[in-house]
Amino acid sequence: MPRHVAIIMDGNGRWAAARGLPRVEGHRRGVEALRRTVRAATELGISVLTIFSFSSENWSRPPSEIGDLMALLRRFIRKDLAELHESNVRVRIVGEREGLERDICLLLQEAEDLTRGNTGLTLVVAFNYGARQEIARAAQLLAIEVAEGRLSAADISPELLGSHLHAPDIPDPDVIIRTSGEQRLSNFLLWQAAYSELVFVPINWPDFDRAALEGAIAEYRRRERRFGGLVANTGS
Repeated sequence: MPRHVAIIMDGNGRWAAARGLPRVEGHRRGVEALRRTVRAATELGISVLTIFSFSSENWSRPPSEIGDLMALLRRFIRKDLAELHESNVRVRIVGEREGLERDICLLLQEAEDLTRGNTGLTLVVAFNYGARQEIARAAQLLAIEVAEGRLSAADISPELLGSHLHAPDIPDPDVIIRTSGEQRLSNFLLWQAAYSELVFVPINWPDFDRAALEGAIAEYRRRERRFGGLVANTGS
């Protein structure tokens, strides 16, 4: 069983379009799929579930759709936070908060504060997140330390840079799942995905359920993870 599963939740718009429904209905059904997936991850004993909820590139979408997405986020936190807390789920938020509306920032902080002491599933929500921006931010922090004389450039290592990312205490994902059949990472966890297995499933996110999660995990478990080394007795 993977310790950390990350999911790119893709296909809400296509799900809605295939049914002649507005895109916002696809996003609503996507929230229901998220609820199912969190419950399934808890039941399966997964330690960390990371979801790509809103990318830094999503701001280029039509204002009406962005408004719908923000309304869904507000509703999800207000409606589901108590249940998550009761289920011993810890919520972590990664991404940039500068420039977000004040009530959104307060809701994100409330979710983290309320569940900080929980010891069950850790639900990492990547919101207003971009992996390139995350890496650039870490490099900027290191550059400041070098400029101030607190660090030598020669001492910068992958481990040190990684410690300046948004959530350095979270283990890297064992498997990254993307729905809708698209086969790319789309600026998601580029640093952390160095040795992650990638599983692409053809269904759109609103149709994702426990069976789909178990199927993706079964695919992950069939693979040999080498981390740059050799598989015993194969020489490969």
